[in-house]
Amino acid sequence: MRSILVITILSYFFVADEAKIFSKCELARKLKSMGMDGFHGYSLANWVCMAEYESNFNTQAFNGRNSNGSSDYGIFQLNSKWWCKSNSHSSANACNIMCSKFLDDNIDDDIACAKRVVKDPNGMSAWVAWVKHCKGKDLSKYLASCNL
Repeated sequence: MRSILVITILSYFFVADEAKIFSKCELARKLKSMGMDGFHGYSLANWVCMAEYESNFNTQAFNGRNSNGSSDYGIFQLNSKWWCKSNSHSSANACNIMCSKFLDDNIDDDIACAKRVVKDPNGMSAWVAWVKHCKGKDLSKYLASCNL
């Protein structure tokens, strides 16, 4: 009985540490509820497409291999050189937040920062994956089955 309790408690900790992987429609609903549909002229499908190619909808996605020494964090792969503060190097920290906050399952702060990013002159072109895979493409498949 005691070993079952220990195993149960340990499995809770492992589950709690797992990343949240959104489905396309789940993310679309969340983004829509946060006012992202049409935000700065970008459709909901653009945001979902970008998140798919940046992180595969994974809230704990991390890329620490940028050529300038910066890292990318979370579902939108927000960069530590410009948007958030990491302990490894200096940052503009335009979103006024620690980068580690973008690695949890609550994406409200990720969305708030993405809104800040897109307000810059580059807009969504700040995301290379969006330029490469989403910009100017037919994105209707991203929301087709979502019943939004």
